[in-house]
Amino acid sequence: MTCLVQIQNGSMRAVALVEEPHLRLLDGVNSVFQLAREAVDLNIPLTALIQKKATGEFLNYDSIYGGKSPWRLRSPIHHPTDPARCLVSGTGLTHLGSAKNRQAMHSASEAELNDSMRIFRWGMERGKPAPGQIGVAPEWFYKGNGTILRAPNEPLDVPPHAEDGGEEAEVAGVYFIDASGQPRRIGMTIGNEFSDHKFEKKNYLNLAGSKLRNCSLGPELVIDPQFESVPGKVTITRSENILWSQDIVTGEKEMCHSLANIEHHHFKFEGHRRPGDLHVHYFGACSLSFGAGIQLKDGDVMEISFAGFGRPLRNPLKILSGETQLITVKSLK
Repeated sequence: MTCLVQIQNGSMRAVALVEEPHLRLLDGVNSVFQLAREAVDLNIPLTALIQKKATGEFLNYDSIYGGKSPWRLRSPIHHPTDPARCLVSGTGLTHLGSAKNRQAMHSASEAELNDSMRIFRWGMERGKPAPGQIGVAPEWFYKGNGTILRAPNEPLDVPPHAEDGGEEAEVAGVYFIDASGQPRRIGMTIGNEFSDHKFEKKNYLNLAGSKLRNCSLGPELVIDPQFESVPGKVTITRSENILWSQDIVTGEKEMCHSLANIEHHHFKFEGHRRPGDLHVHYFGACSLSFGAGIQLKDGDVMEISFAGFGRPLRNPLKILSGETQLITVKSLK
């Protein structure tokens, strides 16, 4: 298993190979984006380039992970020149658990329940087509660009206009579009696809707006991970005490859509194949604390782990103070 982290010390950024309990620095590499582009340009496997650039310089992972080092963990992927060229999106209703949670959330309307469950059933029937075939499209949503990505240990914000904020424990795929417009999967990472579930519960058509929140990734980007059946765990801690915890599972065997089908329906759009762009795509969640009746409060810590994906991802929740401000538009007349 090859895992990378992005770290920062002041204005200096670096990429390191995880060799527990150490991080091995890569020579002359300050972003995974740079590394991926170089592997494509040289036409060599990314893992081979990583080994070629591995130095003999090590850092202590424990101190960095625990926030006791001048080095800090950053998001495992970013666009080094323009964060707007990183598209963050996701796919919903891919896990049986997510369909159950969505059903509970939309109890106000039978028609809305049927819409969500119908999409889920389509996935069960036609979400895993034979090789070379195209299956049914999954639910797709937009989250934002690279400016919304938060690093491990950074807070995920509930803005004044939001009604809620809650974790969505997922695995996310990370992609680079090469010069010919070919999507290249760099790897996968743990993700917290943070959302406003109270707002969505009012009406399923609020889904799009409920997703426009910041989110987190990491700490590690795993190159070519096992993604058949991946056990994990999500834990909510309040004042250092466990408030809620749930064993979870993801991966193709646990989903009604194959990875190839999800990727096809994301990259079939020409605008999603612009050379030089990055993509972060969340693959869906199977369990939410919100579905268990938990409402997160300021300072609660969300922790997510998946077997084979490195150390857990932790982020505190931060409720931003203040009132919702009216946004006005000024005419250029």
